[in-house]
Amino acid sequence: MTAANVTPESHTVASQSVWENLKQRRQDTFRRPYFDYLNVMLVVALLATIGIVMVTSASMTTSVVDNNGKAWHVAGNQLLYVLGGITVMWLAMRLPINTLRRLSSILLWGTIILLILVLIPGIGTGLAEKGSQSWISLGSFRLQPSEIARVAIALWGANTLAGHKPRFNSINAPFVKFLAVAGTMFTLILAERDLGMAMTFLLVVVALLFFAGINMRYIAGLGVFVAAGFTIVFLAGGLRGKRFDTFISAFFGNFADTKSSAFQSYQGFLSLADGSLTGVGLGQSRAKWFYLPEAKNDFIFAIIGEEMGLMGGTLVICLFSWLAYIGFRIAARSAHQFLALTAATLTAGVVAQAFINMGYVVGLLPVTGINLPMISAGGTSAVITLGAMGILANCARHEPDTIAAMANFGKPAFDRVLFLPEPTLDGLERYPAGRRPGGRRTPQTGSDTRTTRTTRDNPNPTVQHPSGPKTGENRGYGAAGGTARSRTASAPTPKKTGFFPGRSRTSQPVRRPLPARTTGRDTIRDPNPTNREVSREVTRTTGRRTNPTTSLGPARTRTSYERHDPRSSSYRTTGRR
Repeated sequence: MTAANVTPESHTVASQSVWENLKQRRQDTFRRPYFDYLNVMLVVALLATIGIVMVTSASMTTSVVDNNGKAWHVAGNQLLYVLGGITVMWLAMRLPINTLRRLSSILLWGTIILLILVLIPGIGTGLAEKGSQSWISLGSFRLQPSEIARVAIALWGANTLAGHKPRFNSINAPFVKFLAVAGTMFTLILAERDLGMAMTFLLVVVALLFFAGINMRYIAGLGVFVAAGFTIVFLAGGLRGKRFDTFISAFFGNFADTKSSAFQSYQGFLSLADGSLTGVGLGQSRAKWFYLPEAKNDFIFAIIGEEMGLMGGTLVICLFSWLAYIGFRIAARSAHQFLALTAATLTAGVVAQAFINMGYVVGLLPVTGINLPMISAGGTSAVITLGAMGILANCARHEPDTIAAMANFGKPAFDRVLFLPEPTLDGLERYPAGRRPGGRRTPQTGSDTRTTRTTRDNPNPTVQHPSGPKTGENRGYGAAGGTARSRTASAPTPKKTGFFPGRSRTSQPVRRPLPARTTGRDTIRDPNPTNREVSREVTRTTGRRTNPTTSLGPARTRTSYERHDPRSSSYRTTGRR
């Protein structure tokens, strides 16, 4: 086509085709089985790396003074804490979902005991140093029970509320029990005089109630209660009252007292202003030379803005925003309500804490003393937050598409290196109490109802290969050598009343994977012993079912414990290798 023949209509069609191609590629990428799982691991690795680098830079000056000239003391301790957190994260990823549900009650009551112990004089510390009695000193390691409380209430609450409607007509109702336990823990955290941690704990509770489907009127009433509490704190005066006064003044650009109550906020503003677009360079911050208090903890985002500039601060904000999207996507794609509530609540707690920290550093919120998750210095925060991210990654591994992909194509290299077990949904009951809301007994395993779609070229649907489709579909060789479309076996989805499965009035049925379709020389069995079902054998020409115990001739019959050998000449599936 010459330049004279190019018309505006043809140019529009070409631009639309490019846009449709890009849109299709994005959809194909987002549909890959391991997309959520690998993105969670990537975001956590990036945030933890940024945290180690920035804690090293922000703590060098104070570490020399506080540790007899050892400039790397705080950075070395933080590295050990992160390694410990990665170990806890790995253990959380290995736990079966049923085990995680059973351990939620033990974790909850252990946390309540710690919250009581921290209030005892001589055991709890930090009142003289930080203004709140929030830590239990164990030698050089300091434990903060309020950090554990957020994860404990999220797990126990998800286990308690899963499969139940939000009713308050009985004292034994699950929602009444949850509110009673959450209110007790909130009161204990308030008794520590740690208003910031109390607010983050309350955010986790509200997020869990919201995702469980509670009426918004109750959440609005709770918001009024919180607003009244903030008003009382502001009118009471003292240090926290001055923080509110400083926030109101700084919001309009006026600092009343830059040498007393507004000193920390003012120095944080100066650090962000010095950073400009690209920053002054790693390790070149001036605020960390005893100008900015708590530079390695509460105000480490100001050091990031000074050394890495607007670009560095935007990178951190984008990472937490992407973590929020992936976490809520995992919740929406979960096959069981417990997984959905756990993923959504843990994501909301970590991301909300991060944005509260960055908000008060830039002057959009009052200073509360909440650290930046996975970035600020701190032992308990690093270990507990990374452990919570391990639970989130475990929820991602139990997405139906991921389970199907691992059952048909084996575990990815990442899981094999970490010796992670193959995920399974067996044993997850639809209703935790074993009863329907109407009182009828239900089986302890989810529904095995399947709805499969077949096409002319593909009478035996299979799952999408983990490497993704070629051009909008998963193409491969069918039983007759033709091109087939890939489908995922799933149960009919009930009508939802909310975005997440946790807000549905009926629990989501458990979806199980179909084994991969093979030729007449192969036996179709699920490679996971815990997931295996009655195997089917499909001949290459007719597709008839045969007796699994009969011999297929020269080819040997594989057992359910054996993997298909990709190098074998008889290995053919509809997925790409």
